[in-house]
Amino acid sequence: MIDSHHHLWDPATRDYPWMAAAALDPIRHAYTLEDLRAVAAGVSGTVLVQTVASTEETEEFLATAAAADGLVLGVVGWVDLLAPDVADHVARLRSLPGGDLLVGVRHQAEDEPDPRWLVRPDVLRGIAALAEAGLVYDVLVREPQLPAAVELVGLLPSVRFVLDHAGKPPVASGALDGWAGLVTRLAEHPNVFCKLSGLVTEADWHSWRVDQLRPVAEHVLAAFGPERVMFGSDWPVCELAASYQQVTESAGALLASLSEAQRAEVFAGTAVRCYGLRLR
Repeated sequence: MIDSHHHLWDPATRDYPWMAAAALDPIRHAYTLEDLRAVAAGVSGTVLVQTVASTEETEEFLATAAAADGLVLGVVGWVDLLAPDVADHVARLRSLPGGDLLVGVRHQAEDEPDPRWLVRPDVLRGIAALAEAGLVYDVLVREPQLPAAVELVGLLPSVRFVLDHAGKPPVASGALDGWAGLVTRLAEHPNVFCKLSGLVTEADWHSWRVDQLRPVAEHVLAAFGPERVMFGSDWPVCELAASYQQVTESAGALLASLSEAQRAEVFAGTAVRCYGLRLR
């Protein structure tokens, strides 16, 4: 199993603006690589994903990955996409210890006031520079930003995109029609992949059931096919609603109707191909 999406953080050393709400108190403490090892038994490799707009965090993540004895296979970091010299920033990160494990970049576009931030000319220029460097761009959006995401992937067909958390569908409300239509349009572009991750925290944290997640999983699998869908735990964010084990077990239940080969794609093959991971 490859876990294509998890985080590490320490609020004692860095500010995490998205963690300010009182509801997130249960996860407002340090999560380390050793904590991950303790909960992720049976996972053969992971992708460590940025949590703040900070190159310093990315540098730390690359160093962590380099010292992780093969557990962390890739890092999705952060660079300033608005900078005129994005390629130089990427090159500098790659020159650092662990720099060869930089596989992608993400920006928290869901938090930008402009829902069309992703298709601003300066942002498009920055994302295009990532493709030239061979990096993937992880798209973190909610439904209001999905139309811009659809436009983005069509404008930059040479970039590999990964839709994080299936575009954060409104599982709790069940009002999935708008989300589903936009995800279908994204999936029409062969350069787009999708993470089956983060669903438990889009449902009611205290009363979610696997059957509530099933319509989302079925739609994503039908739209993208297993060969463009990858499992991610979204640990430790998931702990607001479920343990690491509960997340992996629910994913297994959602994929139970697939063939063994298709499950292998979602649980490992897709992430390896999309991010160019090297098993160590």
